Amino acid sequence: MPWIAYFLAAIIGYLFGSFPSGYILARLRGVDITKQGSGRTGGTNVFRALGPKFGLLTGFFDILKGILAVLIARWLFGDEYAAALAGAFAVLGHNWSIFLGFRGGAGGGTAAGALLALNPIAGLILIPIFFAILAIGRYASIATLSVGLGAVLILTAFWLLHFQTPFGHVLFALLISGAMVWALRPNIVRLISGTERRITLNRP
Repeated sequence: MPWIAYFLAAIIGYLFGSFPSGYILARLRGVDITKQGSGRTGGTNVFRALGPKFGLLTGFFDILKGILAVLIARWLFGDEYAAALAGAFAVLGHNWSIFLGFRGGAGGGTAAGALLALNPIAGLILIPIFFAILAIGRYASIATLSVGLGAVLILTAFWLLHFQTPFGHVLFALLISGAMVWALRPNIVRLISGTERRITLNRP
C-alpha cells in the first residue's frame, strides 16, 4: 500500500484521539479540567473533579475515539497496518491533543477502544483485567499501564501463535505501551515512593 495511505491513517487516528472529550464535558460544568488535579483530560481526573457521571461519560467517549479511529482507517484502506497505525496515533492524539496545546490524558481508555476494534478477542480479555485491577488496587495508573503491557503480551503471543494477528498489531501494542508509560512518568514515581492517590467514590 502507498506510504501516503499510512500517513493519512496516522493523521485520522491522531485527529480522532485529539478530540478533547473530557475537556469539553468539564467545560459544560464551567470547569477547566486542565487546571484541576493532575491536569489530565481523561476519565480519572474528570471523575475526581466532577464525579462518577462525568468521569464515566469521559471514559465512554475516550474509548469511542479509539474504536472509530481503527474502524474508519480499516474501512478506508482495507489494511491492518493502517488500522493499527490509526489506533496507535489515536492514543498519541489523546495524550498530546493538538487542540489543547499538546496536553491530554494518559491514553488508557482510547487504547482500550482501539484494541477492542483492532483485535476484539484481545480487547475482551484485557478490559475485564483493567477493571479488576482498578477495583482491587484502586490505582488508575496501574490499571492503565496494565492495558499497555497486557496488549504487548497478548498480541505478541497471538502473533507468535499465528492467531489471526499481523505484526502490525504488535507494533500497535508497543507504541501505545510506550506512550502510556511516558505520559504516566509522574505517577510511576509516586507509585515507587508510595504517594500515588487511589480512586475513591468520595471526591476530595
